[in-house]
Amino acid sequence: MSTGNPAGPRRLAPVDDEMLSALERAAPGATRARASDRLGMAHDASHYLLTPQAVLVPRDAGQVAALMRAAAGLDLGVTFRSGGTSLSGQAGTEHLLVDVRRHFRTVEVLDGGARVRVQPGAVLRQVNARLAPYGRRLGPDPASESACTIGGVIANNSSGMTCGTHANTYQTLESMTLVLPSGTVVDTAAPDADARLRANEPALTGALERLRDRVRGNPDSVRRITAQFAMKNTMGYGLNSFLDHTSPAQILAHLVIGSEGTLGFVAEAVLRTVPVHPTVSTGLVVFPTLREAMAVMPELVAAAPAAVELLDAESLRVARAQDAPAVDFAVDRHAALLVEWQEPDAERLTERERRARQLFAGWNLAVPARLSRDAAGRAGLWHVRKGLYAAVAGARPSGTVALLEDVAVPVPVLADLCDDLAGLFDRHQYEHSVIFGHAKDGNLHFMLNERFGAGDDVQRYADFTEEMIDAVLARGGTLKAEHGTGRVMAPFVRRQYGDELFDVMLEVKRHCDPAGTLNPGVLLTDDPQAHLRHLKPVVTVEPEVDRCVECGYCEPVCPSRDLTTTPRQRIVLRREITAAVAAGDTALARQLGREYRYDAVDTCAVDGMCATACPVLINTGDLTKRLRAGHNGRAARQTWSTAAKHWDTATRAMNLALDLAAAAPPAVVEGTTRAARRIGNPDVVPAWSRDLPRGGIRRRGAPDPAAGAVYLPSCLNTMFAPARGGDGVMAAVRRLAGRAGVRLHVPEGWASCAAAPRGRPRACLTGTRSCGAASATSSPPRRTTAGSRSSPTPPPARRACTASSPRSPRPSRSSTPWRSWPSTCCRGCPPAGACRRWRCTPPAPPPVSASTPRSPASPARWPSGSSSRTTGSAAPSPGTAACSTRSSPPPPPAARRRPSPATDAPPTPRSTAPARSG
Repeated sequence: MSTGNPAGPRRLAPVDDEMLSALERAAPGATRARASDRLGMAHDASHYLLTPQAVLVPRDAGQVAALMRAAAGLDLGVTFRSGGTSLSGQAGTEHLLVDVRRHFRTVEVLDGGARVRVQPGAVLRQVNARLAPYGRRLGPDPASESACTIGGVIANNSSGMTCGTHANTYQTLESMTLVLPSGTVVDTAAPDADARLRANEPALTGALERLRDRVRGNPDSVRRITAQFAMKNTMGYGLNSFLDHTSPAQILAHLVIGSEGTLGFVAEAVLRTVPVHPTVSTGLVVFPTLREAMAVMPELVAAAPAAVELLDAESLRVARAQDAPAVDFAVDRHAALLVEWQEPDAERLTERERRARQLFAGWNLAVPARLSRDAAGRAGLWHVRKGLYAAVAGARPSGTVALLEDVAVPVPVLADLCDDLAGLFDRHQYEHSVIFGHAKDGNLHFMLNERFGAGDDVQRYADFTEEMIDAVLARGGTLKAEHGTGRVMAPFVRRQYGDELFDVMLEVKRHCDPAGTLNPGVLLTDDPQAHLRHLKPVVTVEPEVDRCVECGYCEPVCPSRDLTTTPRQRIVLRREITAAVAAGDTALARQLGREYRYDAVDTCAVDGMCATACPVLINTGDLTKRLRAGHNGRAARQTWSTAAKHWDTATRAMNLALDLAAAAPPAVVEGTTRAARRIGNPDVVPAWSRDLPRGGIRRRGAPDPAAGAVYLPSCLNTMFAPARGGDGVMAAVRRLAGRAGVRLHVPEGWASCAAAPRGRPRACLTGTRSCGAASATSSPPRRTTAGSRSSPTPPPARRACTASSPRSPRPSRSSTPWRSWPSTCCRGCPPAGACRRWRCTPPAPPPVSASTPRSPASPARWPSGSSSRTTGSAAPSPGTAACSTRSSPPPPPAARRRPSPATDAPPTPRSTAPARSG
């Protein structure tokens, strides 16, 4: 189709210097317009791709207001972006993209946790962490809570698995500070908010009052709105605001919720919180058919569960292929309901469980149902649900995009819609498409793998979408329940609401944003094929890059996220370089390569933290180490290989050098290093300055057989002394753990741990044929989906380490996710298979390449491994550490510098050879 992206890649439009000058005058220092800045921020979790003309990073609401006025003068649109986890295309633009995550992160707990004041850049999980000591949390609980931000939660009216429509953003908002496109600031918490709004925006105030009366005076409009917003519904504007509120300021504030940045900028919001119930019970209830599962919903909902998650037969097949213990039966036409009750005390939970067991006894179940309060058991059950995205998205064919859609219908017709969707999948040949969702809300999610770029595939997607829309609307449903209208459903808002209410929405937009500055093309459009434009093509590059779904879950845990680039940006820039090479745009490829060297390679911490948050288990540190190895010559690699084999000696030598430098006259040392850098390679010869600390202290083991966690101190603590005379990170971590009641095990011989050259991690380099570190008698507590920690579990039987020659095959990261390795390796090595020098035998069955999708019905297994999208602690999972066990040896401290003009080699097309372990 002509609306789809052509097979050839996009071209990067040149930057208008006059535009940049105007933006710089409006907000000095806020404009970013390099190719890497624009292309790196163009990608989000959706299947749309638009490249902004500039990226703006304002520091405060005043700069945001100035930039909106400047954009209107330039006849350019403004799109606000924060976490980039939205799925419907509402966070991309060809105009100006405003990054509000960098500087809007304030969180203030109010009234003992009953309320919280937040800015749009604060990550939802981090806000909940601030509320946890008070036994409270925010109402919305989306699956993306580890990465999504308050700005997106408000803009999309986020909900989730447990909040339904009673505790979503709309229902829990108390007040907001809103910046309108005109620059007017509206604080709805002010006692005279309505008077101020009328004085500053008389036309807008009058329009809101007229539209309120118009809606209330039309019985058909009242009926439609009431029916639509009885369900989860994020299609169009929240017109229920006109029925629920009378004050113009409150109507405006609640219209802004779910408006996807098209009406104004929310600089701050005060939200009411909900209690966290400490006693929880979870169970998986399996039925012979989906219709039998749906038939019990009225009884089940009456039992007041906090969550009821539906899994269709295909979802259960995927879970069984992953060896999920809860799915130990042959799946035919089965369906399951994952149910959970949450109560403030054990007595109330016991009564809930008693009533649930009575219900279970009266139902026709395929397997006996059992409720569990055990944190580990509940985590296993929730993995059946949360692991679906990782399994399906991680096994998709290279070059395809994973689409996650959502709709909602009244619960009585939910089974009918499931049948409709299954028929559509078969008719349009979408294989391995799973259906799951929030059953008590009538909310379904389904996944598609699509390859955009070729006309036939775009036509297939267009035909599927039309038939799906007909099926949902015919059953009185909404085309978007949680993910927002965005671009994907904007052409169908009129079809869902009718001409009258669509006209009301147009009036709201026209009076709030007369110039159409905010997020053009999103939520409302007259283009019937807008959902087929700007579709995201995906090129094949390399294993880490190809598996990435660009969800952004890795970004909050990345140490360099505020310095240069995030793991997602490192990956998408590799894709952009490859696309430029394929298009013959060598100038763009060279420019991106030059910028990539410093932004993505030199400043990556290679600590593997991204892998702890990635749903498809990508460690971009592995990619970075391979790229660094390619940038270094043979002599440099041999030097660092020798240093890695004698890392304890190397770090003590660096300590001594820093101590000697600190004792000498500063001018002498600075002059000497400057001269040496002029003669040698400044990327290799370190620069010393008088603000550097002295040498650090050697890492020493502290074995504790009864420890609840393993602590692997970083080499940086060895090389550099604590700043300003402090105790240092190692002492601080131990002190903090002591206060939290967590005993730490620090393995012996850890001072000799480093990483091998060419990006091959080497955990324990003690010079013996066994790891030689003390054995821990318990593995670290596991994280659970409910945020609690399970009791330490006994380690597996000790495995003998066997030396492997450099030519012996090693398990590939792409084929065996490190989460599936034993929880302890040998005798105290870093857990989860970090030891590659003397590697442990990987678990059976033999792994299947993650790049090769398998049918769940076939004997071959789908890729194993669990999704790390949990709602629990964000602490590193076993196998990751702050130290360099999974990273290259750090270079000598050198002055930060931009890369030289030398052109970096662009990525080559993906090889057919087996991927090497990182």
